[in-house]
Amino acid sequence: MTAVQALLIGILYWIPWTRFGYTFQHIFRQPLSLSLFIGLIMGDVPNAIIYGASLNLIYMGLIAAGANIPADEALAACIAIPIALTTNMSPEMAVALAVPVGVLGVFLDQVRRTLNSIWVQMADKYAETANIGGILRCAWLYPPLLQVVLRIPIVFLAGLYGSEAVGAFMNAIPKWLVHAFEVTGGMLPALGFAITIMVIGKRNLLPYFVIGFFLVKYAGIPTMAAAIFGVCMALLHIQLASQKGGVDA
Repeated sequence: MTAVQALLIGILYWIPWTRFGYTFQHIFRQPLSLSLFIGLIMGDVPNAIIYGASLNLIYMGLIAAGANIPADEALAACIAIPIALTTNMSPEMAVALAVPVGVLGVFLDQVRRTLNSIWVQMADKYAETANIGGILRCAWLYPPLLQVVLRIPIVFLAGLYGSEAVGAFMNAIPKWLVHAFEVTGGMLPALGFAITIMVIGKRNLLPYFVIGFFLVKYAGIPTMAAAIFGVCMALLHIQLASQKGGVDA
């Protein structure tokens, strides 16, 4: 892979994480969506889409509870697909490479969240002096620029130096740090659900949350069916509330 190709794929990874348009960025960061553009950059669209479809299967059911991502599927795609194309990996081998890389992306996102607190503090100071321009820069300019530093270099270096460099990096991580990552990763789902409950924490809505959770957990309802049932229950709740003299949603 050339340096230009590695740089373009790094930029491709950065784009959905700028979060300009939440609906678009969630679709664009899927491996199957990214595989088309990776294939165009690498000059092999059919095989890139095959790899992307294989990776997408393992990330289709992921839900970022409380906005805590369980895996970074975009990082997995932007590292695994180009390396697979360069080394003629089988789709199964590409998936094996993508899974640990996707988990590593979770901790990269934790670094982003921690550093982004700097802009929040700056925005508070700008708010005290009614500096609207400063507040807008903290909201729209500084976070994407930070993402350039965090996102592009890791994909650029992985693409430029190939699978051996990625494997050496993963093996070089100390075992105690890996264990710490495992413990932290185990806490994320619980933290995510706690944040979700705080967001929808109205007493009259919590039963729906509990019912939905246990239906999916123990009844084996797929994600699409759960979403359809959720929409229907929301419509029924709105209709019943409006019949009582006002919508309580």
